[in-house]
Amino acid sequence: MTTNHQDDQESDVTSGATVWLTGLPSAGKTTIAYELAGRLRAEGRRVEVLDGDEIREFISAGLGFSREDRHTNVQRIGFVAELLARNGVTVLVPVIAPYADSRDAVRKRHEANGTPYLEIHVATPVEVCSVRDVKGLYAKQAAGELTGLTGVDDPYEEPETPDLRIESQNQTVQESAAAVHALLTERGLL
Repeated sequence: MTTNHQDDQESDVTSGATVWLTGLPSAGKTTIAYELAGRLRAEGRRVEVLDGDEIREFISAGLGFSREDRHTNVQRIGFVAELLARNGVTVLVPVIAPYADSRDAVRKRHEANGTPYLEIHVATPVEVCSVRDVKGLYAKQAAGELTGLTGVDDPYEEPETPDLRIESQNQTVQESAAAVHALLTERGLL
């Protein structure tokens, strides 16, 4: 009796999911994503982090920060995330994605393909983000060297009904990552 090698491969694929962490610059999205990625890898899970800065450099090079360009960037990231997730990877996406309609389009793409999608709002207040100022963006904006900073002089539409809201200023990175891990477990995605 012969078995179909393709069937064997497909039965080995575990379900993946996209976990989109949205929030203001310096909210803690990327830090939480990498903390969670380390934990998931230690558990033997297939994980990828689609870092917004790396995506802009390699996949969305040439795009600016207009509403149209931001939408295009989010859609590109959403496409790659869904592709990986439907092939058994837990994809962590720490990307601002400031517009609700852009995030909704990504969610709908996942739903259309039956791919699990979770939206996590890292709801750190702008006052805390500006003190953290990981990339110096708030300082540049305050000095008049930068315009279009999300949440300051450019819009950020907070998710109305995220799957999870994290207030990173009130807990450690480990606690934030554990909250996302608990949600993934609760939803049967781990």
